[in-house]
Amino acid sequence: MISAGRGKWRGRSLLRLVVLCAVGLGFAAPFVWMICASFKTRADVDNTQEIRILPRQPTAQNYPIVLNIKPDPVKKRYLDVQFRRWYFNSFWIAMGITILQVLTSSMAAYAFARIRWKGRDTVFLLYLATMMIPGIIMMIPSFQIMVWLGFRNTYHGLIIPAAFSAFGTFLLRQFMLSIPSSLDEAATIDGANHWQVFWQVIVPLARPGLIALAIITFLGAYQSFFWPLIMVDNEQLYPMSVGLLSLDSSYGRQTELIMAAAVMNVAPLIIIFAIFQRFLVKGLQMGAVKG
Repeated sequence: MISAGRGKWRGRSLLRLVVLCAVGLGFAAPFVWMICASFKTRADVDNTQEIRILPRQPTAQNYPIVLNIKPDPVKKRYLDVQFRRWYFNSFWIAMGITILQVLTSSMAAYAFARIRWKGRDTVFLLYLATMMIPGIIMMIPSFQIMVWLGFRNTYHGLIIPAAFSAFGTFLLRQFMLSIPSSLDEAATIDGANHWQVFWQVIVPLARPGLIALAIITFLGAYQSFFWPLIMVDNEQLYPMSVGLLSLDSSYGRQTELIMAAAVMNVAPLIIIFAIFQRFLVKGLQMGAVKG
């Protein structure tokens, strides 16, 4: 009986492993194809007679072509793209949104979690209700406000509307509720005000939650597409997501160059996630436990 039970358990574990591997390969397949296509030549990509994932003659020339280090061998000229500028814009915008969103979310979370005031829970529920409104609906009023403020075609217009997050406030509030209230009381007895309690007591203890929110926010802001697409029409301000669209529309179907640009676009996200993965998991786990 025991051996039969162990055999059944091993069979289920093996089946689960096979299913998970199949699902993982399914998710990884487009990414693998993108990397392989970035090392293909123009003739290899345009060959529709034979479908190949691996390049026939691997070459790394697509990367310096996109970076304007080498001319395009087919068109015999340098591409009129500003890849390095788009790279800078993506990081600059994502960093600005991340810093502001972590700051505003942590301050709002402190007010909802550590300060008692009339109607606090009702206001918090209304604040969370904004998460149910699709972002696409808010684009038109947000766009009109940015135009009225004169923020179109500026970094301000790309950063400020994303500087506030109901999800970030909720995540940090749950995290702060897990911190003993006796620490606040001890600091208050010592003469600390709300700002000192927040900055010197709560923020250091909430560091895993802040790091988790910062990672989530940065990854989302770095990949933002629709808002920059309608807010800027100046190539000097394009983030990478919009820049890749202009690369595709300006030079026709040059799959190998677009894939090389896409690989360079995705690489920083993978590196950041790999480095900070343990902080992300720890922050989300600790934020899910209250009391």
